[in-house]
Amino acid sequence: MENNFLFNVFVFLAATCIVVPLAGSLRLGSVLGYLVAGVLIGPFGMSLISNGEHILRFAQFGVVMMLFIIGLELDPFALWRLRKSILGLGGLQLVVTTLAFSALGMALGFDWHVSVACGLTLSLSSTALVLQLLQEKGLLHTAAGEASFSVLLLQDMAVIPILIIFPLLAPQGVAVSAQNPGFLTELPAWAHALMIAGVVAIIIFGGRYVSRHILRYIAKTNLRELFTAVSLALVVGITLLMNAVGVSPALGAFLAGVVLAKSEYRHSLETDIQPFKGLLLGLFFISVGMGMNFGLLVHNPVYVLTAVVLLIVVKAVILFILGSFFSLNGSQRILFGLALAQGGEFAFVLLQFASGLQILHLDQAAFLTLVVALSMAVTPFLMIFNERYIVPRFMSKLPVREYDRIQESDNPVIIAGYGRFGQIIGRFLRAQGVGFTILEKDPDQVELVRRYGNRGYFGDASRMDLLDSAGARKAKLLIVAVDNANEALEIVRLTRETFPGLTIFARARNRRHAYELQKAGADLFRRELFDSSLWMGQEVMKFLGQSAEETANKAQRFMQHDEQTLKTSFEFFENEPELTEFAKQATDELERIMQNDINDINEEKK
Repeated sequence: MENNFLFNVFVFLAATCIVVPLAGSLRLGSVLGYLVAGVLIGPFGMSLISNGEHILRFAQFGVVMMLFIIGLELDPFALWRLRKSILGLGGLQLVVTTLAFSALGMALGFDWHVSVACGLTLSLSSTALVLQLLQEKGLLHTAAGEASFSVLLLQDMAVIPILIIFPLLAPQGVAVSAQNPGFLTELPAWAHALMIAGVVAIIIFGGRYVSRHILRYIAKTNLRELFTAVSLALVVGITLLMNAVGVSPALGAFLAGVVLAKSEYRHSLETDIQPFKGLLLGLFFISVGMGMNFGLLVHNPVYVLTAVVLLIVVKAVILFILGSFFSLNGSQRILFGLALAQGGEFAFVLLQFASGLQILHLDQAAFLTLVVALSMAVTPFLMIFNERYIVPRFMSKLPVREYDRIQESDNPVIIAGYGRFGQIIGRFLRAQGVGFTILEKDPDQVELVRRYGNRGYFGDASRMDLLDSAGARKAKLLIVAVDNANEALEIVRLTRETFPGLTIFARARNRRHAYELQKAGADLFRRELFDSSLWMGQEVMKFLGQSAEETANKAQRFMQHDEQTLKTSFEFFENEPELTEFAKQATDELERIMQNDINDINEEKK
């Protein structure tokens, strides 16, 4: 038994280490990699592991942990801000999708009990899959991402009433028992609801008032492993408590996370649980891949694939239409529709529950389980399709804003790019009464510039006609402060050719970029992080006991030496062996200079 367990653990880890990085290198995402790994090691692959159902139950704890961390990261005020999307968009999606699939089921000749049960089950989407994909692609905080999160949250809450509705759909004479045996099965509905409300109140009260004292006491022990154990025990305890009253553990964990979001120990909890969440989520997706019954696909490929396409198309169309009523633009509605078009992990639980109540036959439940699993497997490809083909097409159709007409001025300075770097220069010049003209490619940034009283224009500084309109022939200085290194080089190169008399100061990203800027014709460059890093270094030395005067002198010596060696190295910057040797010599020389300074100071003190 023990050897079998260790072998299963090894198989899981080995499959993950091999398949997931391969999927990542192909830009398919980690989720698809986990699903493929599950198929490969499952009963329809190499049959290395056969008890996928038991593993799935354990792996669903990863979904619970994920929602707990999402709750920790979510400000309650942000949750209140999303109330319209959660109740309005989420509620409409659930109702409309359930009605659509119920009507489709009855049109195909199924009993209305079966149709409604399937409609409720298929209306749910995969919280674990969608949130993981949106996080990986950096889309969670977009309009479509927030709408998807709202719908998924409402769906997780809806699992509770769906579990209550299912027994009402069971054939007469079927013995119905609650999911959790015990005295709760004897309680009337009002008492059960009252107990759920009581448990939720306990979680809120405990998370807000009690947990703070417990976590403070644990933190004082300075035992990191004990804090980790308490963090895990907190999530496990909530799961057990919610299970005991027949409520979705994921919803309870999310609620606990929201309550603890204002706790001073929020970041410690998140850091401790994050590795376990990632591992268990991976285990969950592997289990889903293992549970795919490809025997049904082989025997009924047309029915299975048609059902998968139908599920995705119907949900995507409904979501696309609903998105238009909640201020989502075209590309955001497509992303919203494709992201939530699959079935969800709760479908596996609901289908098993429905077959136990004899609402569905075992073969029907198995068929729908495969359809849901395949729809989840297809979702990463839908997201890639949207990213590579839909989004570029929409972007090409968006109306392109014309560059501003630039008014003639006598400003001596032109600043190309007004982000963080350019703003500091601009504020410094303005404080001393020096006029300047701003060229910025980001229209939102231009509007911000104008609100603060600066003369900013929407335009591309690499366009020499726009630079000419900005006064390049009369100006004394062009400051190239754009963020993109290649764009900065292009601006410097073209400006030097077109306006040879204009002095150019440029923002350099690093030593290599500084070299390229000098080659392109910049008169002066400054590495963007050099000064702030050197300033921090001075503060470190003062903190360690060095006098402010001594620190300032050494910083000045360091700056001069670094600038001189940088310019000297330009002579052989393309010759890497010679450059490496020069860098070593320069480092040794700097150490000798600093050491000589220390010796001189010690001699003076004597």
